[in-house]
Amino acid sequence: MPTDPARFWREACMISVVDDLPVYYESFGEGRPIVFLPGWGNANGEGRDVHEPVFAAGHPGWRRIYIDPPGTGQTPSRPWITNQDGMLDVIAQVIDGVVGNESFALAGTSAGGLHARGIVHRDPSRILGLLLRVPGVIVDRTQRTLPVDDPAIWDAGYLSALQLKQDLYYDVAEAIADPEFLSGIQSEVTKYALSVEPRARLDAPTLIVTGRQDTMTGYADAWPLLADYPRATYAVLDRAGHDLPVDDHGLYQALVGDWLTRMEKHPGA
Repeated sequence: MPTDPARFWREACMISVVDDLPVYYESFGEGRPIVFLPGWGNANGEGRDVHEPVFAAGHPGWRRIYIDPPGTGQTPSRPWITNQDGMLDVIAQVIDGVVGNESFALAGTSAGGLHARGIVHRDPSRILGLLLRVPGVIVDRTQRTLPVDDPAIWDAGYLSALQLKQDLYYDVAEAIADPEFLSGIQSEVTKYALSVEPRARLDAPTLIVTGRQDTMTGYADAWPLLADYPRATYAVLDRAGHDLPVDDHGLYQALVGDWLTRMEKHPGA
């Protein structure tokens, strides 16, 4: 890490223009591209700060690309994006513009997992590997299989760490996002879902990480995804909600490290 982190982040900031839309992203390192997609309404900072330590711990040779989707972070919205298909089209064009013809890995959190699966569906042959963190699988919230909320499981240390994460990432992202644009898509299932079910067989190394106490997207609905990903590791973490990791990053980062190692050993990488 450079001695001046602010300078480090500033030099990593980049823009990719799709039609009249400037899409903001941050890029670090060199090598095989790996693209990170955040959850709905969130910016790239949380994914960056969770995952960069894994690369610093011994996984060189990766170019990490953290994208702010339309209406989030420092990427503005546009009225011509009216549904999830439009969001995915922009993200796909940004990836093509940034990585060119190279193969790449994908990591998606929550709704970013839906976007990642949508990219895989378009061309699985280009994908080096897939990471789905607390993925959104069932778009209609009323149809999701969710655990019962048990507040007693959270101790003071966890709640303090969760509040810190809320202050550092989620509140900041919410303050700069375009809520009217995002809610206009999310409020209707037909707009929030992709028009084509993003199922596609992917033989590359895959990691699916869910939270046992995730009352937002749950853990059970992601289990059937294993049929599409024959080289997937599937983990359900106890004391983990939709915001995982919170107070204990070690296990999550170990799983991500194993995923990176599997890609590095895979012939396609």
